[in-house]
Amino acid sequence: MKVSLGLEDQVVLVTGGNRGIGAAIVNLLLDLGTKVAYTYRSDDNPQMGSLAIKADVTDEASMAAVAAHVEEKLGAIDGIVANAGITQDNFFPKLTTADWDAVIDTNLKGVYNTLKPIIPKMYAQRSGAVVCITSISGERGNLGQTNYAASKAGTIGFTKSLALEAARYNVRANAVAPGFIQTDMLKSIPEKVKQKILSEIPLSRFGKPEEVAWAVAFLLSPVASSYVTGTVVRVNGAHHT
Repeated sequence: MKVSLGLEDQVVLVTGGNRGIGAAIVNLLLDLGTKVAYTYRSDDNPQMGSLAIKADVTDEASMAAVAAHVEEKLGAIDGIVANAGITQDNFFPKLTTADWDAVIDTNLKGVYNTLKPIIPKMYAQRSGAVVCITSISGERGNLGQTNYAASKAGTIGFTKSLALEAARYNVRANAVAPGFIQTDMLKSIPEKVKQKILSEIPLSRFGKPEEVAWAVAFLLSPVASSYVTGTVVRVNGAHHT
């Protein structure tokens, strides 16, 4: 008997899907037979997936238009991966209001803007899965990341609350909290700091974007995770709080 995650021909929207963890999620879902739409903000876009849309998650009207466009081209949306995120790191005394606002607007309000036009339709169809990408920083904090950690901790609270509300409509909401993953964000960390971080990770290595993608696919699956909601899956090599 062929084993399947049940994602064939499902329509999934991924925000920030053009690089890093987002691109790994898009590519894996495509391999699993999913119809994948994704958003990107910069011009650095490899044009993967079934539908690529240039959009900014901080713009509420833009994300409403994205949802409508995906429905028109691919059909009703079965899954959402709220992945788009940025960092603007600095120690708190030097953190500007602009740095704070940019990160909160993208990482937290961006989740709201992404889900707002889609969730009522999931309720109406009485099915759907939401996966929000948070971070180890949202659980344990991190030096120089008061804004980023606040946005990711907020995303965890948002996801757990949405799961409680959405359960009666058979819509599930979960989060994935990556640890330190081999992406552009990791490349910006000084080598000395990276070695210190490695010494704290029991698996003694940084994670791969594909390892996060598999956790996302599991949580999107109407087969493998049909009784999983309101949880945070940690992909961090046992680098716990």
